[in-house]
Amino acid sequence: MREKIEKIMNELEGLQVKTTGEIEELRVRLLGKKGSITRLFEEFKDIRPEEKREMGQMMNILKNKALEKINSQKEIIGSTVEKIVPKEDLTMPAELLNTGSRHPISITRYQILDIFRRMGFAVADGPEVEDDWHVFTALNFPPEHPARDMQDTFFIKTDTPNSILLRTHTSSVQVRTMEAQKPPIRVLCPGRVFRNEAISARAHCIFHQVEGLYIDENVSFADLKQAILIFAREMFGADTQIRLRPSYFPFTEPSAEVDVNCNICGGKGCNICKGTGWLEIMGAGMVDPNVLEASGIDSTKYTGFAFGMGVERIAMLKWQVKDLRLYFENDVRFLQQFQTEFI
Repeated sequence: MREKIEKIMNELEGLQVKTTGEIEELRVRLLGKKGSITRLFEEFKDIRPEEKREMGQMMNILKNKALEKINSQKEIIGSTVEKIVPKEDLTMPAELLNTGSRHPISITRYQILDIFRRMGFAVADGPEVEDDWHVFTALNFPPEHPARDMQDTFFIKTDTPNSILLRTHTSSVQVRTMEAQKPPIRVLCPGRVFRNEAISARAHCIFHQVEGLYIDENVSFADLKQAILIFAREMFGADTQIRLRPSYFPFTEPSAEVDVNCNICGGKGCNICKGTGWLEIMGAGMVDPNVLEASGIDSTKYTGFAFGMGVERIAMLKWQVKDLRLYFENDVRFLQQFQTEFI
């Protein structure tokens, strides 16, 4: 026992460690459950009674010396770590990260929905892959209407009476809403639509629409005009004026194209508005009685109005973007211009 104690004492005298990991290894090797000093205390019960006093004192001295050695080495290594100078200058300002921004189409869509939500409109959604009934027939499109032609519509399945196709407008969601609930109905239908058109600065085969529908008793064309005027002034400014021109849509009668005075030239005429001082923003009209009846709504009791606008078109007017293709190219240089637009 005496020889073992003296051997460990001698090892501690010249022992040096360099890392905190080595300190922990030393502690486990000496004072762990299976450490050499711990084993000496287990062997203490087997020594002769007359030697216990002396051996006990030596073992306590050994244990205390081991603890002092471990603690002193911790202090030495700790002070060395504090003196190490980091390679990086922590006082230098951090590099700025490029923050993302909402897409201009998302910003415009949100603003449109927000304006009409404040008028009491709810939001409805529907499938992009639709059938002929919801896209055409229920909206009073006759069988020979040009919109049914393959040059305008992406058909998926045509071997059945009710063809399957990619929706060409979100009016199909209006039909589904009228089929599912009874008036009064006040709903917005935003979404992506598809048309078989050549891609250019002013047209694309994929674009986004927001359509609105209001059905109740005694709804008039004056209600439609007032709703559109409020929207235009909220979107383009308090001084905005609107103009309604007679038009034709199968699902509304009477129908109108809605223009706003050009916000670039102030209505004086420029190349954007083609010298007219007006810019078209949407189509609108009173819901045709045939559309109401097709969805099970009594046209003798209820009337309503509907409108629809292209989100890309509104965004182009709002930010004077002249090429529709920019919205689909994901050019970071273009999108970064909208970082200041917070919703």
